[in-house]
Amino acid sequence: MDTRQRILAAAAGCGLFETGFVPMESLRFYPEVRAACESGQCGQYDRCWACPPAVGTLEECRARVLSYDGMLLFSGRYTLDDPFDLEGMRAGLVAFKNAADRLDAATAFLPGRLILANEGCGRCAVCSWPAAPCRKPRALHHAIEGYGFMVHELAAAAGMAYMGGPNTVTYFGALLFHNTPGPAQKGASV
Repeated sequence: MDTRQRILAAAAGCGLFETGFVPMESLRFYPEVRAACESGQCGQYDRCWACPPAVGTLEECRARVLSYDGMLLFSGRYTLDDPFDLEGMRAGLVAFKNAADRLDAATAFLPGRLILANEGCGRCAVCSWPAAPCRKPRALHHAIEGYGFMVHELAAAAGMAYMGGPNTVTYFGALLFHNTPGPAQKGASV
């Protein structure tokens, strides 16, 4: 079984909605997405280790991503009571982050893998950024948007639905990997 087949088999039991491989040559890194981070649109900029500027410059993120051989995009879709169900959106985000953790554990056979997920981190009540090192670096998943990705473009390139339908919320993440699997080890440091 090749690396991609092993990844898909590992992802199958992680509670994800969809998965698809994104051709590395299709990746685009948008300064305007990063500018949206900097403008405070999600409220996580300069507040945690998972988001800019802690993840590095856009150029550093680009170089980090392009050092990998492949990207698996993954999503979680969660049902809402109505389009304004903020509690349901938060619960979906927590469920998605748990699914990303399961995928991380299930792909331990990939040396140096990097998981990107949605929005900040949320693992600690108060993040140590920037005063002290991350308390849980092995569990840290960088924010996918912080890398300058237009997630709808990634979804299209992977053949995945970007919108999950009425009264749903869909979250996205990515697994970056090298084609040669090896012994289990946690990957990329910033």
